[in-house]
Amino acid sequence: MTGLTCTEQNFISKSGYHQAASEHGLVVIAPDTSPRGCNIKGEDESWDFGTGAGFYVDATEHPWKTNYRMYSYVTEELPQLINANFPVDPQRMSIFGHSMGGHGALICALKNPGKYKSVSAFAPICNPVICPWGKKAFNGYLGADQSKWKAYDATHLVKSFPGSQLDILIDQGKDDQFLSDGQLLPDNFIAACTEKKIPVVFRLQEGYDHSYYFIATFITDHIRHHAKYLNV
Repeated sequence: MTGLTCTEQNFISKSGYHQAASEHGLVVIAPDTSPRGCNIKGEDESWDFGTGAGFYVDATEHPWKTNYRMYSYVTEELPQLINANFPVDPQRMSIFGHSMGGHGALICALKNPGKYKSVSAFAPICNPVICPWGKKAFNGYLGADQSKWKAYDATHLVKSFPGSQLDILIDQGKDDQFLSDGQLLPDNFIAACTEKKIPVVFRLQEGYDHSYYFIATFITDHIRHHAKYLNV
């Protein structure tokens, strides 16, 4: 799952996942980041809310709640479509993403114990209830009651995750502007995982930023991480 302003084509055309996925016999599904063409007033006014910025939540606020249901789309509707139309094993799924999509991957895995064999993320938004991007999106999609926001925040979700059967891999560029701007907050998530004794490998990559050059460099490691759990 990809990040703010992106479509499914960003990962498909820029990440270079194809060879590694082929070698491990994996099907890779790349969903979009939001609904398109809903004709909702204001959906195209800003780059970090509305079109291209669904944040993988099920919106509860008018006028977003009818269409902006990316959490249900990713966890329910999309797998059903794939299982019905392609030769896949519905019992073997993993999930990963970048930035806003990394947030999406983490929350989908944490909200559905046992559904995904593994999870990984590149530069995920780890604690959206306290970062500017998350506050804007959650207020718009979920309303002003901040207690409802925690249901889509990986740092809060991991605190109540049952057991430790989830091996998490996170790569983060050390020179990522959004890391220094306080949008990603991985330290908060790592601390919560450590407290719950949930295995997480966090790699701070020297010299890399938030771009797809970063993803393309380490995508093979992530494909290998998932293949370890999917091909058993």
